[in-house]
Order: sequence, then structure tokens, then C-alpha cells
Amino acid sequence: MLAEYLPILIFLAVAGGLGVVLLALGFLFGPRRPDPEKLSAYECGFEAFEDSRMKFDVRYYLEAILFIVFDLEIAFLFPWAVALDTIGVVGLAAMGVFLLVLVVGFIYEWKKGALEWD
Repeated sequence: MLAEYLPILIFLAVAGGLGVVLLALGFLFGPRRPDPEKLSAYECGFEAFEDSRMKFDVRYYLEAILFIVFDLEIAFLFPWAVALDTIGVVGLAAMGVFLLVLVVGFIYEWKKGALEWD
């Protein structure tokens, strides 16, 4: 049984070792030029501010939600494409409806101006 898993264990050992070696080389030979810009706090696309209850533009989060929606669309397309020969015309029609709903939503967001950054 160990002989069946030996190639996987060797692969994991080589990959882990290579990762550690590359990280160590980058740490040892990488440039270190800290400046105030690099050391400043940066999170969520906004400059750091003092008051956590300060109002901010919500368009950043709308953009993130739109990215997640369309990223999930692609995530659903890969397994569908692999199984297309077994699910046949019914699967093709179901994916057509799914894509139509997403395209209608995309057009709605586009017309509302959610994709525009002023």
C-alpha cells in the first residue's frame, strides 16, 4: 500500500522543499528598501483613516460582489463543459438559461452605472 502512495509523498516532499528554498532565497537576496509608503497600512482599497465609523463609498463593495458573481459563473461553466456529452440538450438548455439570467443582470448593472468609477 505504501508503494502506491510513494510517488505522491515524493512529490509533496520535493514541492515543499522547493517552496522553502525559494522563500529562503528571496528573503536572503531580496532588496530591503522600506519607505513610509510601503510601511503604511492599506486595506480594502481605502486609505487608512482614524474613525472606523466614517462614511465611505460603497461602490468598492458592489464591484467586489459583481466580481464574485461572474467568477462563480466561470466556476460553473467548467464542470458543465466537462459533462456536456452526458447531460445532452437538457444541460445545454439549462446552461443557456443560466447564462441568459447572468447576462441580463450584467446589462442591468451596466445601465445603472455600477461599473463606472468616477
